[in-house]
Amino acid sequence: MPHLSRPLADGLCTVARLGLAAVFLVSGALKAVDPAQTRIAVSAYQLLPSGLVGPVATGLPLVELALGTLLLVGAFTRWVALASMLLLLLLMTAVAQSWARGLSIDCGCFGGGGAVAKGSTHYPQELARDIGIMLPALWLLVRPRTVLSVDGWLRADPGARDSDEVNPVAEPGHVNPAGNPAE
Repeated sequence: MPHLSRPLADGLCTVARLGLAAVFLVSGALKAVDPAQTRIAVSAYQLLPSGLVGPVATGLPLVELALGTLLLVGAFTRWVALASMLLLLLLMTAVAQSWARGLSIDCGCFGGGGAVAKGSTHYPQELARDIGIMLPALWLLVRPRTVLSVDGWLRADPGARDSDEVNPVAEPGHVNPAGNPAE
């Protein structure tokens, strides 16, 4: 695999971070503005006891909005990427079980959702889309360094690599791996 220059890699990671943020912000907002429909969508999966449908339908858009906001500002990027992947795996599992059980529902991933006519489901496309959404999260999990991020502003040593956040102690006059002279 070719080695990308740091500015190019940081830029690509920033695009991944902002793209993933947009997905979660749009998805969460579309669910939040129509809580009754979100409740119908959650109920259609037939996975939860009726007493949990409301809390999950209320909490899911809030979680998506929180993840999207944290990604937008670039705070805790690696942890948010991990949480995003876990949420996507959970949602993909729910879609797959619906497909396996022969339920005819729309996933409600971007608002709407609920029962649809037999043969009107799009389970393979929904799962493929979610895998595509998961790829930037996986990349950010491995390489969370992005530009214009809270993480970057808080980083103690901006020259450190993600896998080498703390530079080894160097002797006076020695240049460390980040190219900075030791103090």
